[in-house]
Amino acid sequence: MVLQQPPRSIPLPPLESGDRLTRAEFERRYEATSEKFKAELIEGVVYVASPVRTFHGVPHADLVTWLGVYRTATPGVSAADNTTTRLDLDNEPQPDALLRIEIGGSSTISEDGYIEGAPELVAEIATSSAAIDLGAKQNAYRRNGVQEYLVWQTFENRFSWFRLQSEEFVVIEPDADGMIRSSVFPGLWLNVPALLEGRMTEVLNGLQTGIADPMHQAFVQLLAERAAL
Repeated sequence: MVLQQPPRSIPLPPLESGDRLTRAEFERRYEATSEKFKAELIEGVVYVASPVRTFHGVPHADLVTWLGVYRTATPGVSAADNTTTRLDLDNEPQPDALLRIEIGGSSTISEDGYIEGAPELVAEIATSSAAIDLGAKQNAYRRNGVQEYLVWQTFENRFSWFRLQSEEFVVIEPDADGMIRSSVFPGLWLNVPALLEGRMTEVLNGLQTGIADPMHQAFVQLLAERAAL
């Protein structure tokens, strides 16, 4: 009697920059890779991230700190760091940071733990990825309805705050005091010059002023009423 050998499983090919894949195939290959590996699907094209240097890591920490303090003071809003987001069938980015409204917002959490839909606010640290963050990825965020898109170009030390208006991203300039105030998240105030110069105490002091504003208190009350329904 001849014993039949069990069929050998064919290993999945690794994800490589430039691969053109469906989102389902992208996720299938991604799940088979190392946890330390980072890749994104933008307009159907795979982008594999470069190793993270301090040019990216330090600004990333500052931005996440600012958003995290706001999230702590605003029940009903959640923040996420490097979380895969299913925007549409051709786009599955992994934003450096994001804010989303948990109830009544424009995104949900899937059964397998991914964000689905467009978070209200997305932030990216653009070092070697600047061409993507301000190109194809920006267009994907705009088309899917991200309301506010923040890009910190660390080599140029430039911070751009885009707001979706009439289906286009419009750059919002700081006021005379260097402050930008979110139109989607009341109380989310950013002292841009202080952020760019690493003066995080001033950044957080400005944020605390925004959190104390009556508009933020009204927003917290609105979120609480939604949660009670």
